[in-house]
Amino acid sequence: MTSLSQTLFSNLEKLELTRMSAFLPNFMTEIEQKQLTFTEAMVTLTNEEIRFRQQQAVARLIERAHFPVLRRLGEFNFDFQPNLNRTQIMEFKNLVFLDNRENIVLIGNPGVGKTHLAIGIGIGIEACEQGKRVFFTACHNLLAQLRTAYEKGYIERIMRRFARYDLLIIDEISYLPIEHDEANLLFQLINARYEQKSTIITSNSEFSSWVDIFQNPTVTTAILDRLVHHVSVVKITGKS
Repeated sequence: MTSLSQTLFSNLEKLELTRMSAFLPNFMTEIEQKQLTFTEAMVTLTNEEIRFRQQQAVARLIERAHFPVLRRLGEFNFDFQPNLNRTQIMEFKNLVFLDNRENIVLIGNPGVGKTHLAIGIGIGIEACEQGKRVFFTACHNLLAQLRTAYEKGYIERIMRRFARYDLLIIDEISYLPIEHDEANLLFQLINARYEQKSTIITSNSEFSSWVDIFQNPTVTTAILDRLVHHVSVVKITGKS
């Protein structure tokens, strides 16, 4: 390696162009063999760096989303749930619902694939790949965080944090009854996101049963009013 080559690699490292630095040694042979012009070589190099950085950014978004597993929509077995509206599900993948600040509620018994769809529909992962900030949380974990923040005096800060996500996925509302204070906190969060950001909720209970979950008709009505104003409801009635 010539001194000029060493200087070039050193400069790339200093500029933190790590992918270009790793890609260049083999590419230098290609440049000579194909007699690429300076511009052609630089376009290829910079494209490689951009592609690498985009992949890194997506990987960070997926990591920060806290998905329990990584599942894509293409892995979902629609034959297992033949009553599911496949066209409706595939349309979600274009993420127009995010632009429209619409919500999605997936209702069905445990084991029918609600969480898989919530993640793989993009909606989780696809959203991350398009640069959207996504956060996945089990309902009981979310309520615990909100309750702790309220008790320790930083509820406004955590509300702002959850309100900023482009997509918030709340998994499994209905496994356990929700206390009155927690229901109020959840309403505040849903209200903060209302017509601003999109929320996906999975539940094994129909809306008519949510009053039993929240144990407060007034709060239940308020939550549903904000949630279903702009919503697509997916009912999964197949086997679990």
